[in-house]
Amino acid sequence: MAFSLPLCALAQQDLKVGFVSTERIFRDAAPAKAATAKLEQEFSKREKDLQELAAKLKSSAEKLDKDAPVLNDAERGKRQRELAEMDKDFQRRQREFREDLNQRRNEELAVVLERANKVIKQIADAEKYDIVFQEAVYFSPRIDITDKVLKALNK
Repeated sequence: MAFSLPLCALAQQDLKVGFVSTERIFRDAAPAKAATAKLEQEFSKREKDLQELAAKLKSSAEKLDKDAPVLNDAERGKRQRELAEMDKDFQRRQREFREDLNQRRNEELAVVLERANKVIKQIADAEKYDIVFQEAVYFSPRIDITDKVLKALNK
């Protein structure tokens, strides 16, 4: 209820309101696409290495399952420990890969968002917007200025 009076006062003024879809900016803007390509290039070798390690782990597990009935207890235990170590190494590398990728993605998207915010401010100043929202539960397409922002970012 504390917001009702100020919102009513704002509603009585002639406000120019805009909305920008951050999701569309991250998906469709040229700088966002360039950032995605950069990340794919940067992380492709590590991803390939992980896939190869996963395949090696799988084949080792299958070989152990196949050989287990004919192995003596000592050999079976040794191979199970080796397999467990391989799995632990794989899990660690996979976790580090995800953490590094997420950190780099956040860094790259922060740069894209900073550029987008500058463009949004320029558009808002030039077209005399009183407020521009980037997050909303609902917005009317008539106040959506995302296409203008994308056009400016894609120049």
